[in-house]
Amino acid sequence: MMTSDMVKITVNLVVIYVIGGLIMAFVYAKTSPIMFIKAKEEKEAALKLMMPEADTIAKLGDWETHEKHAEYYAARKCGEVKIKSVKDEKTGNMIEEKECINPEDIGYIAEGFGKGYSSYIHVLASVDKNFIVQKISVLGHGETPGLGDEIEKDYFLNQFKGRTADKLVVIKGETSDKIQAITGATISSRAVTEDGVKNGVKMLKEKLSGEVQG
Repeated sequence: MMTSDMVKITVNLVVIYVIGGLIMAFVYAKTSPIMFIKAKEEKEAALKLMMPEADTIAKLGDWETHEKHAEYYAARKCGEVKIKSVKDEKTGNMIEEKECINPEDIGYIAEGFGKGYSSYIHVLASVDKNFIVQKISVLGHGETPGLGDEIEKDYFLNQFKGRTADKLVVIKGETSDKIQAITGATISSRAVTEDGVKNGVKMLKEKLSGEVQG
């Protein structure tokens, strides 16, 4: 192959790579805002499910776990809810907006991450004002199908209701007051229980009551 042919091939490859990169950048620029909005909406829906009796979920602050950004929230019940009409800035249409009068905290929600077998497990945990767990939810993970992904199943998640921080301990085998490990997935079970959820509950107690127990 002649030198001129090699140069021509190299130039063509460079052009292809540059064009490909520009196309990928354009696609990302178009889809990134959509993905961000979708993720935000999904998280808001997940937060509402954590304490459905609350009228509003208000962000209280940020914290870090495993060098990952996480947030915590207050679940509030309104003394009175007023409905007012406001103009939507995007569409120009009139929409109804709720105003919460005299809100009272009825519980708290912590976002957290647990270091699992093959991924960081993204969780939410809701507690009442006494920091007793009401519900947990797994938002995302990359654990082993058929084993670690059992952390999403109700039979595992339902064990958490009514547990205090000191009871968030994984036990291999049957247990009445702690959390029974998923068979073949103890690491994933501990990542959710003793890392993601327990650390989230302890963080809430530390920031909101100044006490850390368990």
